[in-house]
Formats: sequence, C-alpha cells, structure tokens
Amino acid sequence: MFERLRDRAEAGRILAEKLARYTNRSDVLVLALPRGGVPVAYEIARRLRVPLDVFVVRKLGVPGHEELAMGAIASGGVRVINQDVVGHLGIPEWAIDRVAAAEGQELRRRELAYRGDRPAPPLQGRTVILVDDGLATGSTMRAAVEALRPLGPDRIVVAAGVCAAQTCDALVGVADECVCALTPPALDAIGRWYEDFSQTEDEEVRELLERAAREQEPARAG
Repeated sequence: MFERLRDRAEAGRILAEKLARYTNRSDVLVLALPRGGVPVAYEIARRLRVPLDVFVVRKLGVPGHEELAMGAIASGGVRVINQDVVGHLGIPEWAIDRVAAAEGQELRRRELAYRGDRPAPPLQGRTVILVDDGLATGSTMRAAVEALRPLGPDRIVVAAGVCAAQTCDALVGVADECVCALTPPALDAIGRWYEDFSQTEDEEVRELLERAAREQEPARAG
C-alpha cells in the first residue's frame, strides 16, 4: 500500500534526496511549472543550494477539442507545434495563431505576476531540473521539455511529486532523466496522493521565488 505525501514540500524534500548529486553545482537550475510545481521546486532548490525560477507553459488546444494539444508556447518566446496533430486534422495556420495569441496573453500575465521585470535566466549549457507537483498523462511536462530544448540546456531532468509509472517511463524518452517521489500503480487523481493538495496561489508563488532569491545571495556573493 502506497502512503500519501503530506504536502508539496514533503514531495520536494524526497525529490531533493533523489537528486542529491546535483547539489552545489553552478551549472544546475531548478525550473518550476507554476503554480503547483513551485512549492515542490522550492524545497529541491533550497536543499541542492541552486537557483530557482519558473518556466511558464501554456498548452495550445485544438479548437473545439481543447483537451487535445496541438502544441504549446512557453517562457522565452518558444512555440512548439505538434505537426502530426495539425496535419492529421488539417488545422490552418491562422487557427493556430489565434489560439497562440490568446494563450500568450495568459502566459505574459503569469510571467509578469511571478517574475516582474526580472529577465528569464540563461539556459544554454546548463542542467535544468524541471519540476511539477504531479503528472498524469504528462502532456504539459512533455510540452515543457520540447519547449526547453531550443533554449540550449545541456541536460533536462524531469522531477515530479506524484507520477503515473507509465508516464515516467515515457518521459525518459523525451527528457534525459525522470525522477518521481511517488509512482502509485493506479494514479486515479494526483490530489488523492497528497494529504494537503490545496491550491497554490499567485502570492505563494511570488513569495517562494523571492525567498529562494534571497537564499541564493550569499552563494552569489561568495
């Protein structure tokens, strides 16, 4: 019988132990998928003593069938299109542009809310640990990994609090590594595996990012 995680912070602590080999490495950066991934990622970054930031991803849903992803946009102006879906359904370029424009507004709102005018960190040549609180199908994380690749990281490690076992296996073919705190045989719903799965608000995201930045200041000064 699988025991539940207490909360997102506990998920982060477990993941940090699994990722201990990345501690104190100057090339490592933790990127959280907001909002739920941020409390998990904060614990990882704090324990590994590496920087924390967010990577905002917005799925581009097929018009009329929004649950089906035809691509994604992400921080850094990245746009990834699933040509198989677009080609099979005959989706015109103007329809993709319309969906991307709408999702782009929400992406910019979130980036402004979380980062303000602070620029996104450079990713070229770095090891990026990409974090979320849970992965069911893994479609958003897959889109995030594909969006990260053009930005030039040397290695992408996916880390999740709760993940369906088959999803973790599948993501290994997309990322360079996938690490999970809990892989229950029957996922059902991510929230079922947390005792506290209360919604993460924008204010908590900002507070954790600011706290992580303050904690990094002595390391940068040194």
